[in-house]
Amino acid sequence: MKLALQQIGDELGGEIDARELAEILREFHDEDHRQDGVFGSLAQLLTVAARAAGRIEPDRDGEMSCPLYEAASLITDNAGLQTYYATRALDPQGESA
Repeated sequence: MKLALQQIGDELGGEIDARELAEILREFHDEDHRQDGVFGSLAQLLTVAARAAGRIEPDRDGEMSCPLYEAASLITDNAGLQTYYATRALDPQGESA
């Protein structure tokens, strides 16, 4: 995972135009298939971690699991959506790509 993130960081640090940046951002968030992409995968992992936390919570009160569920939701509903808006602004013609 770190290697992939380093590669993306290297790409973003070099010469890049709006369309290329939009293509990279599309890999982060897929509006049509939210479970795909970096944000979708991370949200799925956080949801699995939340379920695991729920199983080990001593009082089953959500103290450990609820923040993880919330983090998963914020990634898809907030970070993912904002990235989608930025991608559309960078390359509106690439929507069907």
